[in-house]
Amino acid sequence: MISIGIIGGSGYTGGELIRILLHHPEAKIDFVYSTTRAGKPLTTAHPDLQGGTEMTFAGTVNTNVDVVFLCLGHGNSTQFLKEHSFSAATKIIDLSNDFRLKADAKIDDKTFVYGLPELQRSVIREANHIANPGCFATAIQLALLPLAKEHLLGEEVHVNAVTGSTGAGVRPMETTHFSWRNNNVSWYKPFTHQHLGEIGESLRSLQPNASTPYFLPVRGNFARGIFATCYTRFDGSEAEAKALFDTFYKNAPFTQHVNRPIHLKQVTNTNQCHVHVHKHENVLLITSAIDNLLKGASGQAVQNMNLMFGFEETMGLNLKASLF
Repeated sequence: MISIGIIGGSGYTGGELIRILLHHPEAKIDFVYSTTRAGKPLTTAHPDLQGGTEMTFAGTVNTNVDVVFLCLGHGNSTQFLKEHSFSAATKIIDLSNDFRLKADAKIDDKTFVYGLPELQRSVIREANHIANPGCFATAIQLALLPLAKEHLLGEEVHVNAVTGSTGAGVRPMETTHFSWRNNNVSWYKPFTHQHLGEIGESLRSLQPNASTPYFLPVRGNFARGIFATCYTRFDGSEAEAKALFDTFYKNAPFTQHVNRPIHLKQVTNTNQCHVHVHKHENVLLITSAIDNLLKGASGQAVQNMNLMFGFEETMGLNLKASLF
């Protein structure tokens, strides 16, 4: 049984992490740290945990836990680690974008490993510090990595991906307000999204000449999930493309190559990524779908924790989708 610390547990990713770890057979939550809710029950921020825990938010940090999850806003993890020290034995999994790029991966004596299991499973098993991938980055990379491995990504790769409102975090904003978001669709950060850096680095780790995709993120009028469509020139057959995906993901418990067209509800509330391949003339369309809060954040963080501690990779993560 390993001891867990969670920093920033009042947001969406913190809440999902708590929900998973409360039922993990090899994990025990030691503390959930919050500067604004110390002493208050976790259920004040996460009413879905009512009846599942009587824990309260902590105002202090236990520096000797086995693993700590940083569920802080982007840019805040670096500052937190400068102000707080953990024991040399404490493993750290960061869910922000602070350490995902190679140029940002080191802070003091800590070097963070990029935590996409389908790409770096063996490296993650030996790591002490993990930079958990971004949600869009996860969906897009899992759609494109099998092609990159065979150096088959075309000169241009185009991606359109729609995300639910939880991807913007728990703090209300104009574009997450119900009356604005409901019955509405809009794009944002065209071709400049912050996840493009990590996507490009991962693709070029397999195909050095791979270009960064043209990525258009879209706000959807639903709460959770990412549905990504990616396309690029492909000279092989559809059958050959499907074989590449089957081979690449044959040992990936949470990424499934699906032969029929996929939809978002297949993966919502799970740690799964479903991928589908379709060929039209000389263009290959790859569709991927994930839950942005689970495979795109907290579920993948626990998946990384399982690998780091030698647990079964799927432990605590056998969650079923809710189709109806």
